Amino acid sequence: MATSEIEIIVMPDGRMDRRNAAAYLGFSEKTLAQWACKGIGPKFIKRGRVWYRREWLDNWLNEGTATSTASARLVGVA
Repeated sequence: MATSEIEIIVMPDGRMDRRNAAAYLGFSEKTLAQWACKGIGPKFIKRGRVWYRREWLDNWLNEGTATSTASARLVGVA
């Protein structure tokens, strides 16, 4: 199976614009925009443009609840 590389541009201070943050997380820009409107998703700042810090994205990813397929099947088993 072939893999392709994705180029993600990170500013020297760790900032990424929405396009690069979306690529980093594996979501679309539209998804991040919708989450921002709903007040969910990773932390961001808006200074003319929307910016995400890499550390904020990593923290948001690590805050998620890990679920395995095996444990998902066991839920509801008496």
